[in-house]
Amino acid sequence: MRKFLTLLDREVRSYFYSPIAYIVLVFFLLLSGVDFYFQLSFMNGRPVPYTVQEAFFNSVFFWFAFVLIFPLITMRLFSEEFKLGTIEPLMTAPVRDWQVVLSKFFGALVFYIVLWIPTLLYFVIFQTVTHDPAANSAGAYLGSYLMLFLLGIFYLSIGCLASVLTTNQIVAAVISFCAITLHFFSGLVSFIVQDVSSATRQLLGYFSAIEQMGTLSRGEIDTRPIVLYLSMTIVMLALTHQAFQSRKWRL
Repeated sequence: MRKFLTLLDREVRSYFYSPIAYIVLVFFLLLSGVDFYFQLSFMNGRPVPYTVQEAFFNSVFFWFAFVLIFPLITMRLFSEEFKLGTIEPLMTAPVRDWQVVLSKFFGALVFYIVLWIPTLLYFVIFQTVTHDPAANSAGAYLGSYLMLFLLGIFYLSIGCLASVLTTNQIVAAVISFCAITLHFFSGLVSFIVQDVSSATRQLLGYFSAIEQMGTLSRGEIDTRPIVLYLSMTIVMLALTHQAFQSRKWRL
């Protein structure tokens, strides 16, 4: 356990000592802040059937920034170390391969969570200034951030797998972006293609991140996305572990 914590500390430090991490942080907060402002501007003086919190977590601008951050966070996890040769001391260290994989995954997860913490201030400031609630209940906040966490761990695990497959960070970023975008937009097929069966529409809706966020952002906690994304995250990390072992034996 101590060795794993040492590896995890190494990964977390690598993020916060990297200028790229701060560029990603500023980029993300800028886009999310602009999105929050435009949502408020649109809702100001208009009767709308949704809350400020629902508007923020279900806008197109929000999802654009959301999908884009994962390749930026994960592209360097393994690729950079393979390219620079710094992975070899790590491979020969007295640590297990799964500890290396999990330390990189949880290091990225820590940074991902740090990205979202400042967004809580948006709702605090809104309620302080307007004296109106930004959401109907505390469960709406819980559901929204729970969905962000579930999607986050799944998309980070995809990024880990993409990064371990290549020594080129750009290639890793493109692979993860394409895979994440494919999953994200698969749920929109039912809205684009009208002549699909109800069973197909229901199946696509089960994988639709937008529909799931819409449900959870209203405070309706559904266990199905919890099981789905936890399971798929475990599968992606298992594949990352196998790919890492395969590359290890080829070095």
